[in-house]
Amino acid sequence: MKHEHFAFARCAALIVPVCAALSGCMTSTPIWDAHFGEAERAVMQAQIIDPHAVEHAQSAPGVDGKSAVSAMNTYEKSFQQPTPSPNAFVIGVGSGGSQ
Repeated sequence: MKHEHFAFARCAALIVPVCAALSGCMTSTPIWDAHFGEAERAVMQAQIIDPHAVEHAQSAPGVDGKSAVSAMNTYEKSFQQPTPSPNAFVIGVGSGGSQ
């Protein structure tokens, strides 16, 4: 082969990988990118039954202060001394009433 063929092959061997690497930088989905997230927003809006519910809904009546404090104290005590649960493997054993 001639010297020109080797020069062309060497030049092509350098240009082809550079073009392949640069093609990764090019976006091939401009239409998809323009509409990114529309499906998710549409699904979220479809899950809302009444988008204006806040405007015409009455607020629920609250609880008076003494009842709320008592409920919170009872709730906290339930974690300090939880009621022991019976062992599931001894159901019906030793219940008395032998015949």
